[in-house]
Amino acid sequence: MRIVQILTALIVTGLLYLVVFERDQLLAFAGAAPSEDDAAATEMVAERKVGVVALEMEAQEIDSAVILRGQTEAARRVDLRSESTGQVVSAPLRKGAYVTKDTVMCELDPGTRQASLAEAEASLAEAEAARPEAQARVVEAKALLREAEINARASRELSKSGYASETKVANAEAAIESARAAVEAASGGLASAEARILSATASVASAQKEIDRLTIEAPFDGIIEDDTAELGSLMQPGSLCGTVIQLDPVKVVGFVPETEVNRINQGAKAGARLTTGQELVGRVSFLSRSADEITRTFRVEIDVPNPDLEIREGQTAEVAISAPGAMAHLLPQSSLTLNDEGDLGVRVVDSGDVARFMPVSVLRDTIDGIWVSGLPQTVSVIVVGQEYVVDGVAVDPTYREASK
Repeated sequence: MRIVQILTALIVTGLLYLVVFERDQLLAFAGAAPSEDDAAATEMVAERKVGVVALEMEAQEIDSAVILRGQTEAARRVDLRSESTGQVVSAPLRKGAYVTKDTVMCELDPGTRQASLAEAEASLAEAEAARPEAQARVVEAKALLREAEINARASRELSKSGYASETKVANAEAAIESARAAVEAASGGLASAEARILSATASVASAQKEIDRLTIEAPFDGIIEDDTAELGSLMQPGSLCGTVIQLDPVKVVGFVPETEVNRINQGAKAGARLTTGQELVGRVSFLSRSADEITRTFRVEIDVPNPDLEIREGQTAEVAISAPGAMAHLLPQSSLTLNDEGDLGVRVVDSGDVARFMPVSVLRDTIDGIWVSGLPQTVSVIVVGQEYVVDGVAVDPTYREASK
């Protein structure tokens, strides 16, 4: 039974095709030529124009914007950690408190560090006191060298005249060498004294730095995110004292797709709307030169003033970044259509009152319509009947005024 139904459907389909698309050939095969009335009707249908409604439009320049989602971030954040070992001797600061630069966050017990500093300072004083003695020995050794040289010259002159023996000359030469050795020894003693001074100075600086590390201060004005270390708790190198964040200005951070990144410039004006409805205004302060390896997007940061600290870190925001203006047409969304290749566009009334498809690019969607680019400066867009015509079909357009 199913085979009979399929054959019947195929036969009916074939007959319909012959009647609709091959009517002339079918009549000729049957021995009947089309009548003059049929030919006239066919010619009237061919010459009949399709009635459409069109809008005559002029392109307008609009402010273009890059729209993206983002969130707020603190401008600066730092975890203050201990560089030394000791017990906390300061009362803790509570989270949410506002601190200024150099405010003491944690203070550690100094222990014997003051004694170590005093010992280092004493060693430095001793080393500096030994320096004049070493300098005097150098001066004395040089004077003895000069005396030995004078005696040696005198001995050599007397030896030439026969008034001094060669032994005396040799003794004079030996005295010179001995004096030179004394100078070298005295110079070495002075260098050793200078080295001891440098070592003592370094010890003092190290002891002072160790004492300075006992006080952990806020590096900038900000808000304490968590309670600082509790009184009496033991701190070791790397232990967390507290976290400070700066929220004025606050950053709005988003990620721009690579198709839009070239439309954004450093310093461009930007706006953001938080989920609470609060609207923010700022400027682009950073645009990444390197894309995220996974999402292939670029990080963009916007600095927004936040003097009252009302904006918190981590709030979701819808961001609009201004971009260079573009020429566009405001069309009803219903005027958009697709061609056979799936391209988005509109059908327009071309010269000679024929329909033609033009592709467009959507710039912005508004409650008044949709802004598109890609059309000529002046164009007649078909807004009613565009789905019933194709390229080259003659149309009878009725024009209406476009909304401003």
